[in-house]
Amino acid sequence: MFLFNTLKRCKEEFVPIDENNVRMYVCGPTVYDRAHLGNAKTPVAFDVLYRVLCHKYGKDKVTYVSNITDVDDKILNKHKETGKTIREITEQTYQWYIDDMAKLNVLSPNYRPRATEYINEMIEMVELLLKEGHAYEAEGHVLFDVDSMKNYGFLSGRSMKEMLAGARVEVAEYKKNPADFILWKPSDADQPGWNSPWGYGRPGWHLECSAMSSKLLGNSFDIHGGGSDLIFPHHENECAQSMCAHPGESYARYWVHGGMLMVDGVKMSKSLGNFYTIDQVLERAPAEALRLLFLTTHYHQPFNFTFEGLEQAKQNLDKFYNALLKVKDVPLDDSLVDERVVAALEDDLNTPLALSFIHELVNNLNKAENEQNQSKCKTILLKSAELLGILWQDPEDWFRSGASDLEEIEAKIAERILAKKNKDYALADKIRDELKEKGIVLEDSPQGTTWKKV
Repeated sequence: MFLFNTLKRCKEEFVPIDENNVRMYVCGPTVYDRAHLGNAKTPVAFDVLYRVLCHKYGKDKVTYVSNITDVDDKILNKHKETGKTIREITEQTYQWYIDDMAKLNVLSPNYRPRATEYINEMIEMVELLLKEGHAYEAEGHVLFDVDSMKNYGFLSGRSMKEMLAGARVEVAEYKKNPADFILWKPSDADQPGWNSPWGYGRPGWHLECSAMSSKLLGNSFDIHGGGSDLIFPHHENECAQSMCAHPGESYARYWVHGGMLMVDGVKMSKSLGNFYTIDQVLERAPAEALRLLFLTTHYHQPFNFTFEGLEQAKQNLDKFYNALLKVKDVPLDDSLVDERVVAALEDDLNTPLALSFIHELVNNLNKAENEQNQSKCKTILLKSAELLGILWQDPEDWFRSGASDLEEIEAKIAERILAKKNKDYALADKIRDELKEKGIVLEDSPQGTTWKKV
């Protein structure tokens, strides 16, 4: 298996530290508002990686952690803006995110830690950094001393000059170096905070992931993932504080990053009017279509979202599910996943190539002429699609989803059946045409009449 490792700036073979305990950490969202498209793209990509790792090593031998940041200045700003309590904001937005992930068929990680549950571990890490001479106290803050680490910047490959020029560095007189970053900062009485050796305060953002990953996965683990926008400063600073707090440990051995998300060819931003939350997009198309659209672009490359692309993804799923609908009563057999799909995904998650094989498997299913071949083709298709997290729905449910009034449709079908029984074929045809205008297509068979929405 191969992954593009940001640390080495190339694709390299993935060799876990322990094949019986493959460990992966992926940065999750800050829960202060509705999750946006970028918050969906990253979990979908790493969900595929999680599925592939489970397939290769066994589900009980993979530990997947993805965190929730529930203490952050963005949350404080939302509190000031709305008047809602911190807890109200974080609980509501956390549930929105969980619901969105379920719709996208993103498997739950083994652990989804919240930052506020690991404050003691964060304080312990700060104490270690102070003890090792990698941090200092200044005006109620504790800061990481970047000059104390000889190879600071090794993950992003940037010089200190480049790092200062390309980042939003907080200017403060108490810093020894402008690049020094906050490990712990004071909180006012009306702000979230915890008692610490440095007074009432709260952790810096970078510290949170280091403490949670080390606690749940160990000081050295296999894969750390996230969007490419996190390489610097977040992941760079995670590396620095984790490796300096635990000398001799490697922290993450493989750093895997997803490409930037764009909308209609430009960076998504509220100022450009092209900013979309997940729930806004799902008003226009099923969640599975969005997931499929993400998979049509290699995770490491920039991804361009368009509503035209979303509609094309939906049409492809219509084709896939239509093939499955025709064999809905055909049982599965003991066939296995298509090894070409596995090989494509083991080659740095080449989802576009894997999807090309899915299209071929759908065509094979459509051409299968007897139940034995249909059973084999159906099984291989579904098991292969499972690695990509698609085609998990009942085909009838897929075509029925989005129908505005199920009772009315069923009543019309019953009326048409009665008309045919009474040999009133003109009325039966009229009902069929009326439903077709509403996007409801009827299919008659010896077993009865079924319908789907197109």
